[in-house]
Amino acid sequence: MLENLPAVNAGLNAISTVLLLAGFRFIRAKKIQAHRRMMISAFSVSMIFLACYLLHKWHLVQTTGSFNTTFQGTGIWRGVYFFILITHVLLAITVPVLATITISRGLKMNVEKHRRIARITLPIWLYVSVTGVVVYFMLYQWFAVA
Repeated sequence: MLENLPAVNAGLNAISTVLLLAGFRFIRAKKIQAHRRMMISAFSVSMIFLACYLLHKWHLVQTTGSFNTTFQGTGIWRGVYFFILITHVLLAITVPVLATITISRGLKMNVEKHRRIARITLPIWLYVSVTGVVVYFMLYQWFAVA
């Protein structure tokens, strides 16, 4: 079961992406309650992802002795993969903090401060969610050794 965590994590990232895009669409339509539900759901899914990601890392260490799975691609794909991975990881570190601040300000209806940080948080959070799926496919599907 724990061997399936990378696919579960990619699915959680994909769900988070859809929820974030729906939340953005709802706020553009001034549907505040629907926006709020989508963003809280996206945050919840992202936190479940984080727990599953940490469980996956623990499982990898227990079964392989390493925290990481080795990328098998070569040539330009190796550079592309590491660029995506490094930017993904660096930005992913900021998402829990940014999302917490953004949601907190939104729930308090501190609209101007919420809007200012949301303009930073949303693109970062979307990038991290989308690239999480891309990293999964590059690592476990497209370049995996059978």
